[in-house]
Amino acid sequence: MKRHPFARLCLGFALFGLLLTGCARTPATGQAALRVAVIPVLDSLPLHVAQQMGLFEKHGVQVELIPVGSAPERDQLIASNQADGMVNELLTTIFYNQEAVRVQAVRYARAASPDAPLFSILSAPGSGIETVDQLSGVPVGISDGTVIDYLTHRLLMLEGLEPAEIATVSVPGINDRMTLLGSGQLQAAMLPEPLTSLAVRQGATVVVDDTLHPEISFSVLTFRRQVLEENPEAVRRLLAAVEEAVAAINADPDGFQELLAGQKLVPEALLEDFVLPAYVTAGVPGEEQYNDVLSWALERGLITREVPYEQSVTAEFLPE
Repeated sequence: MKRHPFARLCLGFALFGLLLTGCARTPATGQAALRVAVIPVLDSLPLHVAQQMGLFEKHGVQVELIPVGSAPERDQLIASNQADGMVNELLTTIFYNQEAVRVQAVRYARAASPDAPLFSILSAPGSGIETVDQLSGVPVGISDGTVIDYLTHRLLMLEGLEPAEIATVSVPGINDRMTLLGSGQLQAAMLPEPLTSLAVRQGATVVVDDTLHPEISFSVLTFRRQVLEENPEAVRRLLAAVEEAVAAINADPDGFQELLAGQKLVPEALLEDFVLPAYVTAGVPGEEQYNDVLSWALERGLITREVPYEQSVTAEFLPE
């Protein structure tokens, strides 16, 4: 059974992390300090809003947002205890917990809804592919062994394709995937928003998206278990600040254009007319959602054992 490269990464950094003073700490001000690794994606916006609006200070928690350029960079910081929390997805949470309970998801970060997609499968300009049945046997560009891989298979199966009809090709770099789709070298690809909107503007066609099955598509805010055990109140205060930030975004989705531009969360070409979707309020993924991701990872041989729901997800720190 193959082991996902991420699992080996975690093992390698675990010993190194023991040598670092990477735990949540309390500075001389008496405020708890948390460091959160953030990729430039829309899922991280509530954290940036909370920081900009002074909501962390309001709730009595000191938070440092650590910008990272990619998921592997983020995962290295968590695995080596140089970051306390991150925006990720359940699949990587499960990868972390294969050998021991290292991290737990404490809140949804972002979630698809019937009105707003997170991910879409698009066809290349001029390909003539407009329906799911036309994707039978057509390689879809994905990042292999990731949430994009999971969503591609689940979405196509839920829309009627048999597993044997689903073909994929690994193109890990999202910019490479967009370029190949735009040139027609890829006939289809899975992309997240807002890159989906940019691809459509450049001539691609949305064949299917996760608004049809929003229960399978979401990201999470995750913290190292050591931090949750040693500084639980800091995490509760951070989540209270995030909740207030989400309320502010949902009340005025047009009021954060400057922040979207400054943090490069939306391509410049879309900024003028991009409409922020409603952000999910306090909650965590349910056991059924979790088990579907878990079973897929087991089927694909990405993990070697079952990881119970309660080891990877907790609602203990959500605002009351």
